[in-house]
Amino acid sequence: MEQARFKFIGVLHCDIMSCVDAPKNFDESERVGTLEIYPEYQEGLDGIAPGQSIVVLFWLHKSSRDILKVYPRGDRSRGLHGVFATRSPVRPNPIAISELQVLAVQGNRIEVSGLDILDGTPILDIKKKITR
Repeated sequence: MEQARFKFIGVLHCDIMSCVDAPKNFDESERVGTLEIYPEYQEGLDGIAPGQSIVVLFWLHKSSRDILKVYPRGDRSRGLHGVFATRSPVRPNPIAISELQVLAVQGNRIEVSGLDILDGTPILDIKKKITR
């Protein structure tokens, strides 16, 4: 099978510098930061506005890719689980998904809240949150 190739569309800027500092999940976070979208993708931001929720896919470039069992949320009392049954950042393809609240949009920068991702993490994609 052919290898997948990704083009990062931007990078995250925030104050989360280590996994110890990161909230366990986006739905438990009020941390604020900026999604810097590379200029060649800025046109794709048209329609994103303050007050919306967006879904952002990140490439966890610092995560291990060779661990297949983890303790969910680091809780050893719960026993080991396969990474595909958890939201652990360590996995063969370390893609994170976060639902973020848009605070402001200025040019190629989106200020968001709800971050649980490290500063400098590459952005793979942004999608509109599905509402029903």
